[in-house]
Amino acid sequence: MERRFEVRKREILKEAEIKPQVSQGMLHRLKQFMAPFVARLRRAERRDHAEVYVAGLLSDLERKNVESIAYRHDQERVNLQRFIGVAPWDHRPQQEELVRQVGQKLGEADGVLVFDPSGHKKCGQDSVGVQRQWLGRLGKIDNGQVGIYLGYVSRKDHALADVRLFLPKEWAQDRMRRKKCGVPKDVRYQTRHEQALEMLRNNGKYLPHTWIAGDDEMGRSSGFRRDLRDLYERYLLAVPSNSNIRDLEAEPPTYDGHGQPPKAPFQRVDRWRETLPAEAWTRIDVRDGEKGPLVLEIAATRVLARTERGRDAGAEELLVVTRAPDENGKIKYDYYLSNAPARTPRKELARVIKAEHRIEDCIKRAKSEAGLSDYEVRTWTGWYHHQILSLIATWFLTRETRRGKKIHPGADGAADSGSAGSAAAAGVRAQISRLADALREAKKPTQRAGAFSPL
Repeated sequence: MERRFEVRKREILKEAEIKPQVSQGMLHRLKQFMAPFVARLRRAERRDHAEVYVAGLLSDLERKNVESIAYRHDQERVNLQRFIGVAPWDHRPQQEELVRQVGQKLGEADGVLVFDPSGHKKCGQDSVGVQRQWLGRLGKIDNGQVGIYLGYVSRKDHALADVRLFLPKEWAQDRMRRKKCGVPKDVRYQTRHEQALEMLRNNGKYLPHTWIAGDDEMGRSSGFRRDLRDLYERYLLAVPSNSNIRDLEAEPPTYDGHGQPPKAPFQRVDRWRETLPAEAWTRIDVRDGEKGPLVLEIAATRVLARTERGRDAGAEELLVVTRAPDENGKIKYDYYLSNAPARTPRKELARVIKAEHRIEDCIKRAKSEAGLSDYEVRTWTGWYHHQILSLIATWFLTRETRRGKKIHPGADGAADSGSAGSAAAAGVRAQISRLADALREAKKPTQRAGAFSPL
């Protein structure tokens, strides 16, 4: 083996080491962590089921669905399945406790609220909200469900705090399917942007913030940006490369003395970017990442953005363009619109842009380590039950990661990178799996119910 590979091998093995302090007492901390969440469930068996389910989501199971979790923890599948799929417990008190904790532990005055739609690929047509639609994480139209997630980002860390299931218009208007999947009667069709605004109104006061951020699916709507302005919220939202803007700082066409003085024409933001001189770009070192320093180059100007209906928006916006090499070394450009003042420091704009990517990391972590997409439920109630418990499990991982970073003083500030984060997650899975094994050995085999049938 070449020496450079041998050195890297030793580095990887060192990063994989789990110090005893990281996982010591973890099961006790999980019990304490769950206490305020399960206290909001009235019945004792539901409190027990909630603890078992979250432990299963945190375990080393490959597929973290009801059947696998029940088997892993030696539970009756039917009882756990009923708890998740149809039991009439309200998930909202657990969500309120989650957002309260996130705001308390991570809150900073200049925090960033991030809205991020994320798709869950699913088969069939009987599960609530499932149809062929745009699944952003897959980058294509496919069969599945879409959740609109609210995340919170501060310099301390980042976490998911709330979620809404997007119910397509065809579903919202189909009485038979609504009844079959238990969609509440008061639920009406809402756009993804309306759902984001609802979460903002419900949670914004508990999550101190100065900024709203989101991907181009959120930013493409001029109506959404207008609604945020009406709520006196400051935003920086990604927009597609074909968005049309008028550069208010560009030289207008020559005036021939007749009629109204001409204005700079509307043009696509990617075409406008191609005309930028070299001196328009400012280099910003954002933060250290897994593969070294993360660097952005930023250009910004004041613009007038065109609305979806082709009329001027009537409000000045700040257009921000970033460029950075992707994984293959190719230069990638992203475009953002903001209502921030023109004097806003470029470093601050870069911080907010990176906040949106932090929530992408959060969703990836929830899917890979807390079973966010592993559910096999068909009902409205079941979807929300699984989602909130998965967000709670992810929040526990975040808190354990933060604890691990204090034990590993050399870990960097990115919550999902460095050995401490990996060690904390691995420690959780190892401890919980050992406990499940011990419980299974201690109990006599029980007769399990028949074949699994999703609820």
